[in-house]
Amino acid sequence: MFTPVLTDERLIEKLLAHLRAEGYSLRIQRWYPARVRQFLNYCHRNGLSIETVSSGHVTQFLRGQYRLSRKRNSNLPPLQQWQHRYTGAINMMLRLVRGAWPVPDPPSTPLEGFHRDIARAREYDTWLRDLRGLHPLTRAKRTMHALNFLSSLGHRADEQRLKYLSVQELDAYLKQCCVGLRRASIEDRTVCLRDFLRHLWRTGRTAADLAGTVIGPDIYEHEGIPVALRTEDVTRVPEVTRRDVSPVGLRDYAILSLLSTYGLRAAEVVNLHLEDIDWRRDILRVRHTKTGTSSGLPLLPEPGEALLRYLEKARPPSVYREVFLRIQVPYRPFKNGSILNCIMNARLRAAGITPQGRKGPSRVSPRACR
Repeated sequence: MFTPVLTDERLIEKLLAHLRAEGYSLRIQRWYPARVRQFLNYCHRNGLSIETVSSGHVTQFLRGQYRLSRKRNSNLPPLQQWQHRYTGAINMMLRLVRGAWPVPDPPSTPLEGFHRDIARAREYDTWLRDLRGLHPLTRAKRTMHALNFLSSLGHRADEQRLKYLSVQELDAYLKQCCVGLRRASIEDRTVCLRDFLRHLWRTGRTAADLAGTVIGPDIYEHEGIPVALRTEDVTRVPEVTRRDVSPVGLRDYAILSLLSTYGLRAAEVVNLHLEDIDWRRDILRVRHTKTGTSSGLPLLPEPGEALLRYLEKARPPSVYREVFLRIQVPYRPFKNGSILNCIMNARLRAAGITPQGRKGPSRVSPRACR
């Protein structure tokens, strides 16, 4: 059996190896292990193992450290601003050990456990995965909305009273959760709620099928299409971006080439993996996030050359297989396609273009960008 000191040293070694692999600065490589050692000492004093640490334990440690620091310096910022100097290191270490962090704390009440069982652990998520075949991101969104709905009902959503869920309760929930949202976002909330209500009726959790009582706003044809740029503007954005030979410029130009040439969704671009580019056969494999399928497209010269320049001159060394990574440490893939909004807006500004209306790159028309 390993001693606690040896275990701590192994954790620190694993953390340091991760920091080096991700390209963190020497300052961070000194700072993070020191913070983690303080947290490990706290765990030992309280008889905690890393495998059993909860978010509550981390919060308690941070409050204790904050009190000690205030004794030495009374001019510290509030705890919420101060704690970041510890949370980055602790969260990274816990992710390395536990695989994911933060993780939900155990349910504090039987009612909370009941809601989690319905929304995530046993029922709804399993149905979405096994019978509906939905993408993990879609499942995560729908189960989150389902759990929020049950939580908003509180004790009115216990096992007995949930059966007699009323239309008035649905209306009150939607009125509360849709404040300030655009019509497209409200429609998304109503779709999620209708789907969950069908599941509740299907499993006998409710006495009536209430899905038909949830009505979202009308979304008109072509309403979600971004305002088109003028032809000269569409030409100017890639031209200006191509002149930027910095690592960021090479990456952004490769992304713009894929968007403009193939009309890909933003999520399809950020989910592109190195093995999806078949250089021998000039084929680009695209993973369709909404359906979970993939298709092969011809790798045309312009996007192919842009990808090659980025991979050879700008992509940071990394263990990740995604093609597009952050240029600054940590060198990680983008979490989702929303990052392309920032890239697109930055390139529009660099080109001196200020389009009106929606500017998101969720789907850019290939014809408009030629």
